[in-house]
Amino acid sequence: MRLAINAITEELRRLKASGQGTVTVSDEGIAALKKSVSAQPPSARPAAAAPAAPPPPKPPAASPRPMPNAPAKAAAPVVPPPIVRLPEGDKATRWAALNELVREDPVCRAKLRPGKKIVTGVGSLDAAIMFVGEAPGAEEEIQGEPFVGPAGQLLTKMISGMGLSRSDVFIGNIMNWRPDLGSADAGEQTGNRPPTDAEMSHCLPYLKAQIDIVTPQLLVALGATAAKGLLGSKSFSALGEVRGRWHDFGGTPLMVTYHPSYILRNPTNRTKRLIWEDLLKVMERAKLPVSDKQRGFFL
Repeated sequence: MRLAINAITEELRRLKASGQGTVTVSDEGIAALKKSVSAQPPSARPAAAAPAAPPPPKPPAASPRPMPNAPAKAAAPVVPPPIVRLPEGDKATRWAALNELVREDPVCRAKLRPGKKIVTGVGSLDAAIMFVGEAPGAEEEIQGEPFVGPAGQLLTKMISGMGLSRSDVFIGNIMNWRPDLGSADAGEQTGNRPPTDAEMSHCLPYLKAQIDIVTPQLLVALGATAAKGLLGSKSFSALGEVRGRWHDFGGTPLMVTYHPSYILRNPTNRTKRLIWEDLLKVMERAKLPVSDKQRGFFL
């Protein structure tokens, strides 16, 4: 039997080497082959391959553990918002003390880009109207004064249209530093981003202290970020929901309007009129004279 199988195997190899890919086997041939195999005693039959033994189970993965002598990584400390306590005295004394607090604040100093300045408010400490913006931009962090760039120049024109000057009002920001975009070059930054809730939370006590010193009759929030800083980040989803209406901030009436940069992006009479209508309400509430010419601006 073994000789016969060997002969068949050799013949198949020869046929394959000659290029033949198939072999025709009759039914009678297959039946005869099966009969021959069955006739062999069990000991002479080719033993069936034993099933492969299952691989040994893998040991459970060990949980990662720090090296015995490796110090655990400390979590970043959470810095609470500052508690602002100002000395007794006149407005100028308290204002000087507040500026010193902001300049020495470790978080503000850490966020400040090399060669740039911390920004606090500017204007009259006896102003009846206080404008509140978002955060310093490129020009502001260089000069250390809010609203001195293109949007600030436009705000100055808006204030002039109200019959006032920058020295008659007070202008501040929610933020005391320019929010960082994470650029590789620490000295330069192109573009701006809105501050996070955590950033606003840290600077808001300083803005409140500015309001306490100035004690304005009215507040004007310029843009969505300033409005959310004063009204709360969850107070609205779109600026149109709160714009042009009076709100309250710690007992001080608050008007919400668009940021001057909105006009820079959309310099049409319609957008200018939207902001101007809000400022007319501010003028009326502050009991400023409003001429017919002023009422007709941008119509």
